[in-house]
Amino acid sequence: MELKTIKKSVMKKSILALTALSMFTLAAILQPTKVNAQDNSKTTMLAESKDAKSAFSKADKEMENLFKNSYGYVIFPNIGKGALGVGGAGGNGTVYEKGIAVGKAKMVQVTVGLQAGGEAYREVIFFENKAAFDRFKENKLEFSGQVSAVAAKEGASANAKYRDGVLVFTQERGGLMLEASVGGQKFSYTAF
Repeated sequence: MELKTIKKSVMKKSILALTALSMFTLAAILQPTKVNAQDNSKTTMLAESKDAKSAFSKADKEMENLFKNSYGYVIFPNIGKGALGVGGAGGNGTVYEKGIAVGKAKMVQVTVGLQAGGEAYREVIFFENKAAFDRFKENKLEFSGQVSAVAAKEGASANAKYRDGVLVFTQERGGLMLEASVGGQKFSYTAF
């Protein structure tokens, strides 16, 4: 066999393997099974959100001020993301108004572009005022393009600014993602 033919064969097998891995990851995110599904019971969701809130506050002690002073917030304790060219992400969270849990939320994201891999992360979205919070509750909040989010780390919240009444922080949980993509997050809200 020619060296060129061998290289093409190896390249094809690598692409097929990455595609298969990506599709498996994407299917697991978009069609969760009992083995890896986030438990949607209210008690479990509240506990996971409380743990995520603690993790965010531990990463940046000043973030506690945002939790206390924002009109509302939503915490997604575990968002899974996977891609190879086309990608997807999803997760469930708890919605808080003036510090009180009032409902649950679902986030779905589809992306297209140069991307490969999988990762898990947490996300918290703060709402500066009632108008921004109401847009979320009415399922009218959608991030077009990649989310403009701040990585949760010490001091990050001190200089973060609301944009259209919304401020987003993320915190990596694990995985590896190479990404230069265009997509968006869409949310749905359901009251408890």
